[in-house]
Amino acid sequence: QVQLVESGGGLVQPGGSLRLSCAASGSISSIYTMGWYRQAPEKQRELVASITSDGNINYADFVKGRFTISGEKGKNTVLLQMNNLKPDDTAVYYCKLRMPRMSIWGQGTQVTISS
Repeated sequence: QVQLVESGGGLVQPGGSLRLSCAASGSISSIYTMGWYRQAPEKQRELVASITSDGNINYADFVKGRFTISGEKGKNTVLLQMNNLKPDDTAVYYCKLRMPRMSIWGQGTQVTISS
């Protein structure tokens, strides 16, 4: 059974930073994509950033230059470093693991940007 455990959300002021972590456990394929999505109230869930098992990275335009995704392959963990956070970044952030035969979502972690 594959599980994802997320951590690192919280409340920060505009301009602040947070780092999210997503650890996958269980039977993980050697080929996968791990990504971070977010969903603000009354909005659709949207991709923030993703990284593949061979290191290809993709960012949404609204986070380029502010967020960095990285993977700790040996640990099946993906990190999302978020800098220069803005109130519009407030959302529940979800980790997603996509493998050839299945996809799984994490439980979500709240990120709130407010002064």
